[in-house]
Amino acid sequence: MRQIAIYGKGGIGKSTTMQNTVAALTELGKHILVVGCDPKADSTRLLLHGLAQKTVLDTLREEGEDVELDIIIKEGFGGVRCVESGGPEPGVGCAGRGIITAINLLESLGAYTEDLDFIFYDVLGDVVCGGFAMPIREGKAREIYIVASGEMMALYAANNICKGIKKFASGGARLGGIICNSRKVNNELELLTAFAGKLGSQLVQFIPRDNVVQRAEINKKTVIDYDPREKQAEVYRDLANNILGNEKFVVPNPLQEEELESLLMEFGLVGV
Repeated sequence: MRQIAIYGKGGIGKSTTMQNTVAALTELGKHILVVGCDPKADSTRLLLHGLAQKTVLDTLREEGEDVELDIIIKEGFGGVRCVESGGPEPGVGCAGRGIITAINLLESLGAYTEDLDFIFYDVLGDVVCGGFAMPIREGKAREIYIVASGEMMALYAANNICKGIKKFASGGARLGGIICNSRKVNNELELLTAFAGKLGSQLVQFIPRDNVVQRAEINKKTVIDYDPREKQAEVYRDLANNILGNEKFVVPNPLQEEELESLLMEFGLVGV
């Protein structure tokens, strides 16, 4: 069983990327559990065709600790098992604690069955908070992929996440690579390839911007579910196969801020 965490700056498209990748893996016959680790509880929406899944924290608040597994797990596209951790009531408590509570509950209820090939954690890209860092810190996820783009803040966030991976590397977490979700920034492919190389890692996939992704989302589906013949569906299949066959897992070497700015200057993103 491979446990994978997908991190990235808010709004970078990590949840969309993760769900499309999972859909591609189901085509290969893989059995998958997706654990949404975002208080917005939108990590499984496309796999469940828009179903507003009841979160673990909402269930615990309403029903107490006597919770059955089938209440918090729903089956989605391709038989994917879907869970949303949820978060506290607005303005109350730490959102990251929802992740800790959800993962502990799933383990105690026996959700991590032997037939699973993958567990995917879709995590809000803030490893400063202990809750959001839990999949790394406690060795729940051994493989980390970071969704980024050629935008400065996306790279800054990706570099910061790498600092978290390095800090908690003793737990077994390793960076599997960078996934570029393109924003059509100049020299984006070259920039992300160079950035990944400086981390000691690799660019796992370049995902070109394509409006079919938005059309599929409006229809509450992944691209593969919406139209498996689309060119973009092949991109996600390539990403799934690259993850499936990946053997390069490293403790990253995060860049100093000056190094990151120099890299951005080199590829023309920051004016001199």
